[in-house]
Amino acid sequence: MSEQRHALAIGEALVDAVRRADGSLTEHPGGSPANVALGLARLGRDAELLTWLGADSHGDAVRAHLEEAGVSLARGSDAAPATSVATATLDASGAATYDFDLTWDVAASAAPRPGAVVAHTGSIAAVLEPGADAVLALIRDARSHATVTYDPNARPSLMGDPATALARIDAVIAASDVVKVSDEDLAWLAQATDGDAEALARRWAEAGPAFVVVTRGGEGATALTPDGREVAIAAPAVTVVDTVGAGDSFMSGLIDGLWSAGLLGAERRDALYAIDDATLSGILTRCARIGAITVSRAGANPPTAAELDALP
Repeated sequence: MSEQRHALAIGEALVDAVRRADGSLTEHPGGSPANVALGLARLGRDAELLTWLGADSHGDAVRAHLEEAGVSLARGSDAAPATSVATATLDASGAATYDFDLTWDVAASAAPRPGAVVAHTGSIAAVLEPGADAVLALIRDARSHATVTYDPNARPSLMGDPATALARIDAVIAASDVVKVSDEDLAWLAQATDGDAEALARRWAEAGPAFVVVTRGGEGATALTPDGREVAIAAPAVTVVDTVGAGDSFMSGLIDGLWSAGLLGAERRDALYAIDDATLSGILTRCARIGAITVSRAGANPPTAAELDALP
């Protein structure tokens, strides 16, 4: 596998308007798949994003933010009538709740570069019509050459009732090799079944992926494998500024760690599915460090490889 191959992220790029508990308002470029692409670029990977931006000031801000990090935009990413905005309202602990003014689609002219080693999607793009069907088709096609990664990153205010969202999410998980999900997302989606979030995660782990990672914020993360193994890691202690983008930076770290271990690409699928506990634990521990850096500063601001390597 050549290091010249690239990562493709598919999904929304938007402006995060962050309203803090003191009433102040700031704007940062964001969107879950865009954050993952940016996190990968900061870790030194060649990252491309297929998204849906408008020709407006918000779109200009998002493009500049991504390009500064080294993310390239796939052809057809600029066809939206307007750039979407998500407003994150932070409570006193820094935890975020979201409201959205957005649309999502995949342009008929969309044409990502061929040959990606990994294709990632998640959140709004994999659920919201009219673009969700196109996203599912794209990742199914990508399986012929790429590892497929997915983070449901649920947004209840956009995704409707949990049962409707879960039906769409299950279809994407069936096409995925690696899934990362937060405990909060699991709890919301499990309302559509028997309310047992752990049982839902286990069902996903048995539905096709090599493993499912459940993140629990400051309590660490656990990977579940189809053969019943559980690999748990602790999270570093950190002073939280806010949690915006933390899960996305963890996801970037997960992709990057699998890349460094030589486990990405369709030709490495068997090796990925045979990943051992020690390798998986090491990758997840590094992901937790990446997430800890992100929550220690404002906005979706993941670390560079140099920042990560400088830590003791």
